[in-house]
Amino acid sequence: MNNLFVYCEVEDGIVADVSLELLTKGRSLANQLNCKLEAIVAGKNLNGVDMQLFPYGVDVIHIAEDERLEPYTSLPHTSLLVKLFEEEKPQIVLMGATSIGRDLGPRVSSALGSGLTADCTSLEIGNHEDKKAGKVYDELLYQIRPAFGGNIVATIINPDCRPQMATVREGVMKKEIVSPDYKGEIKKINVSDYISEADLVVKVIERHMEKARTNIKNAPIIVAGGYGVGSKENFQLLFDFADVIGAEVGASRAAVDAGYADHDRQIGQTGVTVRPKLYIACGISGQIQHIAGMQESSMIIAINNDRNAPINSIADYVITGDMETVLPKMIKYYKKNSK
Repeated sequence: MNNLFVYCEVEDGIVADVSLELLTKGRSLANQLNCKLEAIVAGKNLNGVDMQLFPYGVDVIHIAEDERLEPYTSLPHTSLLVKLFEEEKPQIVLMGATSIGRDLGPRVSSALGSGLTADCTSLEIGNHEDKKAGKVYDELLYQIRPAFGGNIVATIINPDCRPQMATVREGVMKKEIVSPDYKGEIKKINVSDYISEADLVVKVIERHMEKARTNIKNAPIIVAGGYGVGSKENFQLLFDFADVIGAEVGASRAAVDAGYADHDRQIGQTGVTVRPKLYIACGISGQIQHIAGMQESSMIIAINNDRNAPINSIADYVITGDMETVLPKMIKYYKKNSK
């Protein structure tokens, strides 16, 4: 009762990274709240999933193993979670802001009348005083995310309705094991008690999963371009530079919207969150949406002809100049010093 729950996504017996990241954050929040961390897993062939989850400090795993639950469809998963949460009455529920989480989260929160904050960049525990009502609320979930086009960072709370629900994108939270020997309790769910035949009216006849063409999330070095690059042709210079130094190429939302780069290279609040050892930002102004996706890079180099660009304030090194002039010189001297 009143514990913290994380809905964990599983594909081919492997728990999604975003779910493990949420368990790491969930463990920290549960410690502050002095409550249990519980995980929900639904699908088929779930043997061994517990061994993946327990090291992240999970106290209870609810396992709903049934062939009818995989691949994911909206109705049975919604019914399962709604009825489980009505029984368990969690105070907080976290999900990944994936295609599944973005479908499932709103359905569950609507059915429970609880509300949901999407695409959070931070989660904290804190108090809130409603001076108008004369109430003080203790230990609420602060659901933090950029709002109004990224012009502000909003802290959203849900004082009265439970559970407090939020979705978080992959890469926003760090993934850390509590202990390889951590052991909790397993609770098997009788799926037939939670879903009806009407929930199974939609069946997946054929399913095709296309892998991403790029993998910038785990790249140790990223060269990213913004709208200031100027054109798709100029963006090729970033690929040339990346080839020389062994980097991946990323882009800001403005560059993607302008057609300079593909969406799977987008970094920021509406793209991918990255933590490379080296991040080289070219022609990027540094709006909050973009900074949210790369600010934890170990080292940041900003190349921009605007001395007052916001990204300069978080950069370790700032090169003021045109990218078309700076990058060819960097390529030249890197090749020279690499011999």
